[in-house]
Amino acid sequence: MKHGANIYKYASQIGCKSKEIIDFSSNINSYHPNINITLTNNMLVKYPDSNYASLKSSIAKKYAVKKSQIALYNGATSAIFELFKTFKKRSVYLYAPLYGEYEKAVQDKSKIVKINRFKNLYKRPKKGSVVVFVNPSTPDGKHYDLARLFALWKEQKCRVVIDESFLEFQNLKSLRSQINSYNKLYIIQSFTKFYSCGGVRIGAIFSNKINIEKLKAPMWNLSAFDAKFLQKRLKNTKFDQQSRKLHKKHKKELLNILKDSKLFSQIHKSDSNFVMVKSKKSRDIFEHLLGHKILVRTCGSFDFLTNDHLRFAVKDSNAHNKLTEALKSF
Repeated sequence: MKHGANIYKYASQIGCKSKEIIDFSSNINSYHPNINITLTNNMLVKYPDSNYASLKSSIAKKYAVKKSQIALYNGATSAIFELFKTFKKRSVYLYAPLYGEYEKAVQDKSKIVKINRFKNLYKRPKKGSVVVFVNPSTPDGKHYDLARLFALWKEQKCRVVIDESFLEFQNLKSLRSQINSYNKLYIIQSFTKFYSCGGVRIGAIFSNKINIEKLKAPMWNLSAFDAKFLQKRLKNTKFDQQSRKLHKKHKKELLNILKDSKLFSQIHKSDSNFVMVKSKKSRDIFEHLLGHKILVRTCGSFDFLTNDHLRFAVKDSNAHNKLTEALKSF
């Protein structure tokens, strides 16, 4: 499995509708209060503001950056691919395992160097290279204190790409403030995960003004509906607080379920909204859960991991109860 959320493939495989599958492979916030947006004729027939000034103002306020330090894209994956177009002919150090699209985004695959962050975290990258670090990491969910690594990267004059798409679930420390002091820093931000809107594709790059101008984000790459939705989410002052409260509760539920099942030899400590586990029976557990219309993420496609590893996203109590019953019958 190269990505989570492939519920359509597995629904077809087991002969059910996609909506019947409980998707533990997708790490989207399980708290998603309704937003009332009227789809007006103006949204359909008029071009949106190509600068997305109102949306950028909301993002700038929320994330403590300037509007000139934001480039918006049709999802974080699009942001990654557009950014890597500017890194031609540079060696790229990927701190793996990590989101697989980073490797795809590197145009010259011969320039890729993979660092096993479990075993060789402080390997010195080549001077002037690009380094990519997802923090909190995926699929294990660990949040790293990057002070020592960041100092090393700056010493090597590296272009630094930090993906903070899972940072907000536990309100962890960001490197965003460093974009003013280090002009080779780029922060990737997905709004899909925390703001529970997989169908609304909005991602961003935060960097200094000169870097943002060089990126030349495509005009009108967000729909009027996308922009309106995210603005409403960002303006909901209770959303963050309620999300984190429920996340804490639901994550504790999930951890207890995984521990009580006694099926896993290792349960990794996670600082995000998913948990990675290990078992010699993982392949059988995956198939058993799928038979109960529960989909989890296999991790064999990640570097330095095998299909002995599974990843469970944090869901709500109803989904957790069904997972409990399915694991009990294994």
